[in-house]
Amino acid sequence: MAGVQRFSVSVEPELLREFDRYCHRHHFATRSEAIRQAIRELLTREAWETTGKTVVGTLTLVYDHHRGPLRDRLLEFQHQHADLIVSVLHVHLSHDLCLEVLVLRGEAGRLQRVASELRGMKGVHKGELVLAGVADDSGHHHQSE
Repeated sequence: MAGVQRFSVSVEPELLREFDRYCHRHHFATRSEAIRQAIRELLTREAWETTGKTVVGTLTLVYDHHRGPLRDRLLEFQHQHADLIVSVLHVHLSHDLCLEVLVLRGEAGRLQRVASELRGMKGVHKGELVLAGVADDSGHHHQSE
């Protein structure tokens, strides 16, 4: 891997054994890959908790589309927050239920507020916000190597 920095880490033998079991359970190719993922998750969590950081994530909603005003409210809400919404996937789960996945990009606190508002709408059965990563200044998401 080009541009990779090597460093050493000192850990107690039992902690290393437990980490190796974790790597095996989760099918990591190497300890390094597991550590890289852990570092990314830690930095992403920090960005999520830090005001002003631009992050990317998804909001998954399951809702009853027969709740008259809900569809209109969701659509209007999406138009009002078009600067945060990158894409929307809409799936019909059953005669009554729909699933929408909104891909979001913006300031962490604002995404959390938007997600809370959408989850709180009458007729929404479930709403889950998942932070995928930190967005860099160029507008591109950091990809793993």
